[in-house]
Amino acid sequence: MIHISLIKPVAEHLREKAQTQGSKTAFVDAQTSITYGDLEQRTARLATALQEMGIRPGDRVAIHFPSSVPWIEACLAIVRRGAVVVPISYDATDDEALYRLEDSGSRVIISTAERAQRLEKLRSQVPSVKTVVLRGLAASGAPSDVRSYESLLARAASPDADQGTDLDAPSFILYTSGTTGKPKGALLTQRGMLWVVAACWVPIAGLSSDDYMLTALPLYFSYAVDLPVLGTLVTGATTRVMERFSVTEALELLNSGEFTLFPGVPTMFHYLLLKGGDGPLNFGKLRLCISAGAIMPATLNVEFERRTGVPLVDGLGSTETSTMITLNWPGPERVMGSCGPPILGQAVRMVDPKTRLDVPPGSEGELIVRGPNVMPGYHNKPAETAKALVDGWYLTGDLAKFDPHGFITITGRLKELIIRGGENIAPAEIEEVALKFPGVADCAVVAGKHQFLGEVPVLFVVSKPGAEVDRAALKAFFGEHLSVHKVPDEIRFIDQIPRTGSGKTLRFELKKLLE
Repeated sequence: MIHISLIKPVAEHLREKAQTQGSKTAFVDAQTSITYGDLEQRTARLATALQEMGIRPGDRVAIHFPSSVPWIEACLAIVRRGAVVVPISYDATDDEALYRLEDSGSRVIISTAERAQRLEKLRSQVPSVKTVVLRGLAASGAPSDVRSYESLLARAASPDADQGTDLDAPSFILYTSGTTGKPKGALLTQRGMLWVVAACWVPIAGLSSDDYMLTALPLYFSYAVDLPVLGTLVTGATTRVMERFSVTEALELLNSGEFTLFPGVPTMFHYLLLKGGDGPLNFGKLRLCISAGAIMPATLNVEFERRTGVPLVDGLGSTETSTMITLNWPGPERVMGSCGPPILGQAVRMVDPKTRLDVPPGSEGELIVRGPNVMPGYHNKPAETAKALVDGWYLTGDLAKFDPHGFITITGRLKELIIRGGENIAPAEIEEVALKFPGVADCAVVAGKHQFLGEVPVLFVVSKPGAEVDRAALKAFFGEHLSVHKVPDEIRFIDQIPRTGSGKTLRFELKKLLE
């Protein structure tokens, strides 16, 4: 059942929660906590301050905070105003931040006083930026175009500032992971984002006001904006925000037994098991873990559930689809290694990438998707939008298969496919086998050049601490589990697999090591 009643403007949710559970804690981090009542008042004041700065509906406002309660507060205030949220990672380089500011045409940057010098340098290169708002800045003595975040919160709120009522207008520009080139800014709407909450997080994950969620997801990802931020707000749950993922801190918090829900990416669950030793892990009230952002090996899924007793459900998401496309329902009917069936109310097909015709069940094809959660397009990139959206269908670039019961398994990416002498090889298939070999902590496969075959698989391996992985034994292991043409031609050892914050492998970085 899709909970349609949840799909309404953020401002309405804020006012409703302030009235019905105003004294309940909404969000908490290591330094700050905020109730639903205070969240409604403070976001109303910030929205009014944006109005007084001349920010109109549709204008872009950048957030350059660490993941924290103030990040969420600023995000919801921007949406209330009807403006567009442009998240910029607090750890972004100058070039990365500059690109996002220029590409989005942001008019205001909201950040911290410790970033003042950097922002002064950046805004000198971006004419669109008119005002900088800094948290922790003294209100007196600052230039007129630099405002104190705290002083803005001291102003009275105006009901006229709430203009984020158009559910289909862009409310977010969330940048893709950029695994192959310059990130693209996906335009996402309140309807699309809240539809995922209503069709996925509530009916499938069971998110409710009884939940106390722990999140270490970077808040500039669609996955984090949709589940820990909007999902918490619309259901009246409580969420503890970690500034960044630390396996030691995450284990400490989970061991407290307070939390009921933990969303993450596959690498987080992998490192929790490594750090947690060899025995069982007891996480108290934890009822469910959710993995998205990258393919989760079935071996990791099984091992995590065996050691914790907590269901870990896998799903497939994309920035362009406001986060989720599929999610496994908790319960015994799951297919390990699958990312689950499509979320409720969404159309999904597997098609031949060349002909765009549907492939038979069980055959590999490109996964394409259509639904209310699909983005209207990329910001200021009509050519890229036309390639990604065809007749209302979003072309994911993921290769996948349906099983007879509708469960989807991702087999690779179109651009990552290795073609060895005419044979197609999906890196994920090799990686799944490698992770079963004793001593292998992490791995990734890329295409290496070959004089006669064109491409061959090359495996990069991270060994477990204190373990030695024998190349010959590993190759023999592959020979027992894979066809000959899929066995890696070369095995290299590396300290760490380069990944995006969402867990996607940066294969182009590994390919550089082959040059």
